[in-house]
Amino acid sequence: MLKKFAVLALVALAATVSASAPHADAAPNLLLPDLRQAPPGCAGGSSGELPLCTAWDVCPVIEPSAPNGRCVAPSVAKAVRLRFTSAEENVGDGPLLLYGRRDSTKQETMTVRQALRNGTDGSIPGSYAAAQRATGAFTYYEPALAHQHWHLMNFEHFALVSPRGETVVTDRKNGFCLGDRFRVYDAGRLGNVPGDTGPDADLAETLRGNMCRHHEPTALEVLEGISVGSGDDYKYTVDFQWLDITQVPAGTYDLVNTVNADRTLLETNYRNNSSAVALSISWPQGMPGSDGTVSGAPVVKLLRSCPGQPRCA
Repeated sequence: MLKKFAVLALVALAATVSASAPHADAAPNLLLPDLRQAPPGCAGGSSGELPLCTAWDVCPVIEPSAPNGRCVAPSVAKAVRLRFTSAEENVGDGPLLLYGRRDSTKQETMTVRQALRNGTDGSIPGSYAAAQRATGAFTYYEPALAHQHWHLMNFEHFALVSPRGETVVTDRKNGFCLGDRFRVYDAGRLGNVPGDTGPDADLAETLRGNMCRHHEPTALEVLEGISVGSGDDYKYTVDFQWLDITQVPAGTYDLVNTVNADRTLLETNYRNNSSAVALSISWPQGMPGSDGTVSGAPVVKLLRSCPGQPRCA
């Protein structure tokens, strides 16, 4: 079933999925997703309460520009990173379903269309051509060994923000492969969580194992998405799941994660697209010198968790 939906649904009809977009005069009852950003450092599926936000660390590294790196003793480090897990959840009425497509391998990126579930007959568009709306999103094949699949670009962003609202550090994350990686903590209150049969169940089965055309740089189409009641997370050990805090002065800051910041994806609600944790940074042995010498790692403490809020400090 997984292979059937993931491949055939991109090029033809899946048996339980409608392949034709609704007529404009039909005015169908389209069910939209609602992307909820989990507080940074909170494991996927948690409620975001501060005691549960333990999926983060402070990691001194030797190579400041490396996408990942082994944590080392501060005495040999040249940079210090604040690493954290980031998770986005779909708590809406319908699945987040995105189809990417390009005409030839000469194009480095794919354009993306968003498909919306029909609330009247339950059908879900089964192809790029049938998806109801264009977006400003695009996908790109990431060749790095830790990825080698198609990434949805600019889906989520990270930032360290001062209490005055000034952005101190921004992310270097370049893209995401979306799928159903965990069940949200409050899935029981949601009305359209996929059951055992039907189009939603078939899509959910695909998204649970979705690898975004892994090892297929010549693919012309790709599927990405998150079912209702599920979420997608990136662990703090993954490439670029960090902010460089080497030159961040001691103080209190907001660590903010934001999903769908440009609102190119249609949702029922944009008020929960940012979440923050307030944290303090101190340098007991002094900040790193201008030559990059790290005398000692900083002490970072989480102070508060603010689910659904862009400011917390």
